[in-house]
Amino acid sequence: MKSYYQLFILFISINLFACQPEKEEAKRPNILFCIADDATFAHMGAYGCSWVKTPGFDRVAQEGVLFMNAYTPNAKCAPSRSCILTGRNSWQLEEAANHVPFFPTKFTTYAETLKQNGYHVGYTAKGWAPGIALDSTGDKRELTGKVYNEFKLTPPTSKISSIDYTANFEAFLKDRKEGEPFCFWYGSTEPHRAYEFMSGVEKGGKKLSDIDEVPAFWPDTDSVRHDMLDYAYEIEYFDQHLSAMIELLEKNGELENTLIVVTADNGMPFPRVKGNKYEFSNHLPLAIMWPAGIKGKGRKVEDFVSFIDFTPTFLEVAGVTKKNSRMQPIQGKSLTDILYTAKEGIINPARDHVLLGKERHDLGRPNDWGYPVRGIVKGKYLYLHNFETSRWPSGNPETGYMNTDGGATKSFILNDRRTNGHSKWWDLNFGKRLEEELYDIENDPYCIHNLAIGTEMSEVKNNLKQQLFKELEEQEDPRILGDGQVFDTYIYSQENVRGYYERYMSGEDVKAGWINETDYETAPLD
Repeated sequence: MKSYYQLFILFISINLFACQPEKEEAKRPNILFCIADDATFAHMGAYGCSWVKTPGFDRVAQEGVLFMNAYTPNAKCAPSRSCILTGRNSWQLEEAANHVPFFPTKFTTYAETLKQNGYHVGYTAKGWAPGIALDSTGDKRELTGKVYNEFKLTPPTSKISSIDYTANFEAFLKDRKEGEPFCFWYGSTEPHRAYEFMSGVEKGGKKLSDIDEVPAFWPDTDSVRHDMLDYAYEIEYFDQHLSAMIELLEKNGELENTLIVVTADNGMPFPRVKGNKYEFSNHLPLAIMWPAGIKGKGRKVEDFVSFIDFTPTFLEVAGVTKKNSRMQPIQGKSLTDILYTAKEGIINPARDHVLLGKERHDLGRPNDWGYPVRGIVKGKYLYLHNFETSRWPSGNPETGYMNTDGGATKSFILNDRRTNGHSKWWDLNFGKRLEEELYDIENDPYCIHNLAIGTEMSEVKNNLKQQLFKELEEQEDPRILGDGQVFDTYIYSQENVRGYYERYMSGEDVKAGWINETDYETAPLD
């Protein structure tokens, strides 16, 4: 009797277990990647900035993680975005190390990979740019997914984009299949130049006295302060759409399982910043939130992280492995070690440095040559090695110093030299540089005092140089392996910028649209 009873209980148990619904697999998270166009890390409210109001960015930081040491390897639009999309440093990306390149067909982006693995993928406004990306058949590639730019609005200034970023994000969400995870790239074109001069004061309600400190490499004048406030106004416009997108996700019940990343591609579009390798150039804002996945709200993390860490992070949280991916080898390391802990400060002691570099950015030198630099940030020091010190860092004077976007600050510095003769501002922003530079960025964040001069800091300098060159050799950087000239042989992808210097010097009118007429010197400078 007892055995029959036991069999009966077992039968009931088996049937009850069989009737239980299978445990639901964890849903793959949505990914919302938000990238401002030219914004330095210090100019978000969460970092203590009082003259730029960024409640959207601040919310992401408060409900997620604020990264105190996030760097792009290459502080220019196209190469920085190439690093984000591939997980590789720019010197590992062939043509994509340069600005305005042909994107190599051999490299696959995380967005393309997620699309191949069931994600709804798209972007609005500025994706990967500027340059041309084609597949092996000559068809245009969607490096950041399908474009959503249909919806327009009347912008608050004549220089802000008319694309309605939020409305296009909403259209993207409506376009996906039920239950399909999404990956969206919000690529604002702000605060890229040009600006409507004095818009920060006249439309943003700001005052010149709001700025607590003008960087030490610029003169403290009204025109420079206006330029900074116009920049601030455009950051705030980017942030307004960020806030609206977060609210839209919240309204739709999607916020809980959406990984939101907010950053910028490079530093502010001002002299000695964008296109350079200094602290304000490569050190960028970064806040990440994901209510369902991140532990410990409002944490500040001091680990050094690089833009090459985004791709492996996105692939990991999406469950994409080498078996279901055609991605090239990835240099970056997933950020999940930081996201999945509740710790603050230094999480992974191995993340104690980042590498920087640049090759050819904007045109304006003979033979379309670039200005090659490699650098390392470790602890409180920034070490830079300039390989071609006979060249002008920002492009030749007679062709408009074209690696610095035209604007009020640039114009003031150039006119000051022409009017008053030799100028320390011109030297800092446009003058030639020594082969080695070393800065204590903790005490000299503006990178004014070059500690590589003299012997007092020789040990620090040599140790950083040795580590930099060793790691670059391991990463097969052509510049270190003796084939650095290859970067100067890659042609621009746009016909109207090829051979600019030679065409200009021959008398052809080829003045570019992103610099001012007054930026050109009447003759070459010594």
